[in-house]
Amino acid sequence: MLKGASLVAGEWLGSDQTFQNEPTNGAPDSFAAGTPELINRACDAAEEAFWTYGYSSADERAAFLQEAAAQIEARGADITAMGMKETGLPEARLEGERGRTVAQLRMFADHIKAGTHLDHRHDPALPDRAPMPRPDLQLMQRPMGPVAIFGASNFPLAFSSAGGDTAAALAAGCPVVVKGHPAHPGIADLIAQAFDAAIKATGVHPGVFSQVLDGGYIVGETLVKHPLIRAVGFTGSLRAGRALFDIAAARPEPIPFFGELGSINPMFILPAAAAARGDDIASAWAGSLTMGAGQFCTNPGIAVMLDGPDRDRFVEQVTAALSDVAPQTMLTAGIAKAFQGGCETVAAQSGVEVLVSSDNPTRAAGPQLFTTTAAQWLANEALQHEVFGPMAVLVIASDMDEMRSVARALGGQLTCTLHLDDADTRDAQSLMPILERKAGRLLANGFPTGVEVCDSMVHSGPYPASTNFGATSVGTMAIRRFLRPVCYQNMPSALLP
Repeated sequence: MLKGASLVAGEWLGSDQTFQNEPTNGAPDSFAAGTPELINRACDAAEEAFWTYGYSSADERAAFLQEAAAQIEARGADITAMGMKETGLPEARLEGERGRTVAQLRMFADHIKAGTHLDHRHDPALPDRAPMPRPDLQLMQRPMGPVAIFGASNFPLAFSSAGGDTAAALAAGCPVVVKGHPAHPGIADLIAQAFDAAIKATGVHPGVFSQVLDGGYIVGETLVKHPLIRAVGFTGSLRAGRALFDIAAARPEPIPFFGELGSINPMFILPAAAAARGDDIASAWAGSLTMGAGQFCTNPGIAVMLDGPDRDRFVEQVTAALSDVAPQTMLTAGIAKAFQGGCETVAAQSGVEVLVSSDNPTRAAGPQLFTTTAAQWLANEALQHEVFGPMAVLVIASDMDEMRSVARALGGQLTCTLHLDDADTRDAQSLMPILERKAGRLLANGFPTGVEVCDSMVHSGPYPASTNFGATSVGTMAIRRFLRPVCYQNMPSALLP
């Protein structure tokens, strides 16, 4: 059963205002809207919890993460049913995302027990060094304090209430205050119940996890401005993320804002690869582009290839593949409306040809494919923005110089992909220095949808892909975002962490 309320330091609290979810089927559910007062209570509780949780052992924090994973699994059927109702995502997708979410919690638990995230460094004292002795110096990463978490609309589990930001902050020793996403408050409610049960089972301070449901912009603004919040984790749109980033920077004491804001994830299809296997690349691109109605921040929204006979065959193949894809339900009516508006904007630009279009029912999106020249793309900023959904632009370059010009003109990206054969190595080498400066993850002969949760993954990139290119929101390095280095000089061992 849903609580329909915010969880604040172990208490389920309501308010005078309510809102409803927007189910794809069945009756809507009602929820008490969050308020600034609830945010303030949650932040105060998080600060109080930090004095114990922030100084607890790695084993204690790992046990809490493991218990949270188990409690989420115990509610698996209810979470899947609510997810299908609220988001329109299929059962298999939600089951897989829940598996990823609990695996991430367990992976972080194992990682902190090993202690490598602390980056411990020790320079022993050199009392006899001339001309001056050296003191004993030790460095260790330490948790920074309460963290604000904003979940994503497109990943109701893996990037939301129990997602990567929450798991990383808790692993680091930082209590969290989550602002529940309005696209899936029912899922957020069930996840909060799982954390509440984990808190009770392990005995950690109840202020370690609080979740305040959506209450409009003022609730998010209050959370970012609260003086006890030491960092923010955000996954969402560039517009909303930039607004919150500016608020974080304008505080009397600015705090780090770790925002993952999406990208167009360009692919560069080099000549030999296009000639040898252009049909396979085109078909696979269509599948990646339309997976999950294109609602991934790593969706490959642009492909760049050279003009010539291979282009015509590629266009024919990708057009045929996309034309067979029926419209799919989108996460919210607002996302569907924004997708249609974005496609209309692209279609209206000079020099753009429509290759595939779809007539879509309400809250659904079918594939849309456009093509233009590299010269037109370079001259028109409107073609260079992300359109969230199954839409892409095929950019035709006259030669490799123009392809490199497209690469140089890119803003920051989460991913960049090269499709190449051995004969393309020299051209690929000329692109690599450019692409390394543009993206956090570079792929060869693959597609960026699908982000592995592992030690070596980087899910970020230069702005506007993210607000902090030196961090990642996926993988064990994500924990480091919520730690800060402290040096201990001549410190007695009894006082060291």
